[in-house]
Amino acid sequence: MSRWLCVCCLCLICSVSPGDGDDFLSMAECQYIIKHELDTLRAKDETHVPGHSQVKLYPGKSIIRRLQSKGILIQMFPLHEKEELKRLSFSWYKKVKLSLQPLDDIRHYYGEGQALYFGFLEYFTFALVPMALIGAPYYLFDWEDYDKYVVFAVFNVVWCTVILELWKRCSASLAYRWGTLSRKKAFEEPRPGFHGVLGFNPVTGREEPLYPNSKRQLRIYLVSLPFVLLCLYLSLYVMMMYFQMEGWALSVHDEDPTFWTGIMLFIPSIIYAVVIEIMNLIYRYAAEFLTEWENHRLESSYQNHLVLKVLVFNFFNCFASLFYIAFVMQDMVLLRQSLATLLITSQILNQFMEAFLPYWLQRRRNKKMIHKIRKGRTLEDQELPLADQVRLEADMSTYLGTFDDYLELFLLFGYVSLFSCVYPLAAVLVVLNNITEVYSDAFKMCRVFKRPFSDPAANIGVWQLAFEAMSVIAVVTNCALIGMSPQVKAFFPSSETQLLWTVAVEHVLLAFKFILTFLIPDVPKHIQIKQARLEFESLEALKKKKMLEAPELSKTIQ
Repeated sequence: MSRWLCVCCLCLICSVSPGDGDDFLSMAECQYIIKHELDTLRAKDETHVPGHSQVKLYPGKSIIRRLQSKGILIQMFPLHEKEELKRLSFSWYKKVKLSLQPLDDIRHYYGEGQALYFGFLEYFTFALVPMALIGAPYYLFDWEDYDKYVVFAVFNVVWCTVILELWKRCSASLAYRWGTLSRKKAFEEPRPGFHGVLGFNPVTGREEPLYPNSKRQLRIYLVSLPFVLLCLYLSLYVMMMYFQMEGWALSVHDEDPTFWTGIMLFIPSIIYAVVIEIMNLIYRYAAEFLTEWENHRLESSYQNHLVLKVLVFNFFNCFASLFYIAFVMQDMVLLRQSLATLLITSQILNQFMEAFLPYWLQRRRNKKMIHKIRKGRTLEDQELPLADQVRLEADMSTYLGTFDDYLELFLLFGYVSLFSCVYPLAAVLVVLNNITEVYSDAFKMCRVFKRPFSDPAANIGVWQLAFEAMSVIAVVTNCALIGMSPQVKAFFPSSETQLLWTVAVEHVLLAFKFILTFLIPDVPKHIQIKQARLEFESLEALKKKKMLEAPELSKTIQ
């Protein structure tokens, strides 16, 4: 009973919304403030949790974290606002439309972090349309012609640079509209999961857990780094097993070419694609455990190390076979087949996990709660008592943040930017995937997941750097693919000359890419002017305040 009481009390607190007619703070901002206060609750003179003498506390210990680790606090989440959720669901995913998503409503309900993700998903989908419109004819009509192949590769290089730079401008416009663009980086409190020996912090002037940085570095370099390298080796081993299966299937087909042996040629790639998804999932949990074990003090440091671990492995696991086929085996036919199979299989698996499975879970959850509502009315129409609403939402899945969503887009961006000149239909498939992704993600957020706590954001953070790094790799990959072509090799008397020219062209394109990055400002000019005006008005207001306070201060001194 006490467990449910704790949950209900916190859910009541976190469902606080702005007062009637008061729009100064959004619902998400209210939740963020409350969540911040809960996370920063730390013990002062308490030696144990009241009523639980076995659960020890010491000054500086996170109370919420202690309650969760000992099972006293089971869950902590904000409740859904039924009327707000209905309005958002109708404008977001319940009607099929080609118009833009209600980003302002998403931001009001879920916060800037969620709104920026869906804004980026929408932007990425529209940005893929030119690539898809050009790629489809290339695939259907004489796309093997090398002149067109080179043109498509060059367009690919320019495209991946321009869209990322324009996204910065779009992101800055959204952040300015939501008031987070000029948000200064605040002093970060220690993570709730951070632990250490109690000591004195010279910055805050208070007692709090301290953990030696040297010990953390030892954990990173002596445990985490070898583990990541071991996982990369296992991924390489699995890749070589895939090539062995591919060779066996090809030999069987060559001995007795039939319809079924032709189908069998795709089986190794499909199995490999499924294994890649399973390995990515297992590694993700291992990376989270390791990063938590490293005991990072700040949330930003924790996120950066986690993203780095996951990106390195996922990039290697998903693209290593394609690089091997392209630059070691130099088999363009197998490269197209493998790319198409990996892309299509991963999209089918992701759609099953993100659309069909959540829908099934939601239907199952509704059936479990059907006895709690009146006959003939749906669960969404029923006004449940607060306690029943808490129990209902406590059974919903927990949303783990935008990490996996950005990771999926990152890998899709890699498939398009790295090798789409070999398989131009990739952009078309990704556009179709993203259109369904918008609706499936919206459905999950509104009907499957608990309402997550909001997180203020001015941009997509470290993921911007990840996408830009992928675009640089795309330049090198596309130039190498062009240089390997027999038509290009025929122009040069020796392979050394051809290699030098390929590297030179690559450097020219990289220089062009960085010039574009420099020429396209991250923040639009009109927003820069508005920001400067706000800063000027703030300084003028501060001067006026000081001028008014000066006479009163002189009177006090006299």
